[in-house]
Parts: sequence; structure tokens; C-alpha cells
Amino acid sequence: MRSMKQNETDLKNRTARKQKRGLCHQDRPIVEPNAAGIDVGAREMYVAIPPDRDSEPVRVFQTFTPDLECLVDWLIARGITTVAMESTGVYWIPLYQMLEDRGVRPCLVNARHMKNVPGRRTDWHECQWLQYLHTAGLLRAAFRPEQDVCGVRTLLRHRNELVRMAVQHVQHMQKALTQMNVHIHHVISDITGLTGLAIVDAILSGERDVSKLAGLRHQSIHADEETIRKSLEGDWRDEHLFTLNQSRQMYIIYRNKSEQH
Repeated sequence: MRSMKQNETDLKNRTARKQKRGLCHQDRPIVEPNAAGIDVGAREMYVAIPPDRDSEPVRVFQTFTPDLECLVDWLIARGITTVAMESTGVYWIPLYQMLEDRGVRPCLVNARHMKNVPGRRTDWHECQWLQYLHTAGLLRAAFRPEQDVCGVRTLLRHRNELVRMAVQHVQHMQKALTQMNVHIHHVISDITGLTGLAIVDAILSGERDVSKLAGLRHQSIHADEETIRKSLEGDWRDEHLFTLNQSRQMYIIYRNKSEQH
């Protein structure tokens, strides 16, 4: 029969073999020892730092600029060099830029990648979970270009929005014409071209003679003058003329703004 001492030896050997298969909790590497986690909100920022850095390792800051400056000062004073935060809307941008300007490396995490992570219940817990994952090196930072590139991208996105809104007002103009049974936008290819805008402006100025309106046809238009004349016979109701006028004005405003450099 095997002795008790041999059994104890075998048990120790099996335990050692199991430990070699994976790292124990106390042996797991800390990739980012100076990491913090921030749960970003519209009104408040929940911030967590390593528990040994402060008697209150989790704090809440408002999103006003002075409060964000206090937040960054607190992180720097506690030796934080990198911060994980969720890309929630555009609320993260001011804090991200402040951290970057002060030499703290932000790690922007896609919020969708965090949805199914277990163990989160409140913003208070979520910032701590972010801090833990970032400390262990388990978070992948989203791509964020240089500040100059971000500036250009912001302007381009704003211009695209202006163009989109200008297009919406073109659709409103077409709707007003259709409700008056005026089909000029079905005869010419672009109502915002020379012929289209000239006819719309003449209508808004009070011209109702379809022959005079058709005479505004530019020579590059393929449709003949008679077809244009027929398309301009309609029911000139005041409410539709009102919406046509406002849509025409708004189109010009957004078009001019989008063309400014």
C-alpha cells in the first residue's frame, strides 16, 4: 500500500502541473499599472483609478470645463498615465482633448464592445470595470487621428450636413410644385440649375404667364418650350407658394454656407 507521504507528494505534483497550465491570479501580468477608467456621460464623468492611489479611488465629476480640468489634475497628481473611456456620442471629445494636451494617453473604446461584458450594474461599477480591463491590457483603442486631421474632418462633416440640409429643401420645393400640379421639375433634370431657379424666382415674383415662364428656358435644356409651357400650368395656391418661397430661401442659405471655405 502507498504511504501517506507518497500520496501527499503526488497531490503536490498534480497541483504544480495544474498551475503551470495557466497563471494564478497573483501572477497575472499588469500591462498598464497607471491606468484609469472613465464612464462618460452627458452630465457626469465617473472616474476610477487604482485603489492604492487614493482614499477615494472612484470619484464623480461634472462635465463643465472647470470640473474636467479638476479631473485631469487629479489623475496627473495620482500618477495616471493612460485612461480608458467609452466613445459615447460626442461627450468624450472635450475630455479626450484635455487629456491629450496634458500628456495623458487616452484609450477610446467602442461602447458596443462593452455591452455584453458581465459584472456591470451602474456607472459607478462600470468605470471600475474599465479601469480593471485597461490595467490588464484587455482593451483595444479605437483609431483617433492627429489633431490637425480631426479639425479637417470636423469641417468636412459639417459641410456634408449643410449639403444634406440643402438637398432636403430642394425636395420641399419639388413637393410644393407638385401640390400646385406644376411639373417643371419633371421636365428639366435639375430644378436648382439656371432654368429651374429662374422659373421658380419668376413664379415667386408673381409671374403667372406660362409663355413668359417658358421663355426663361436655357438653350442647354433638351425639352422644347411647348413642353415646358404645359408643365407650368398649375393651381397657384398661397400656402404652397409660401412653402416654395421659404424652401427656396433656405436652399440658398445652406448652399452658400456649404461653399464657404
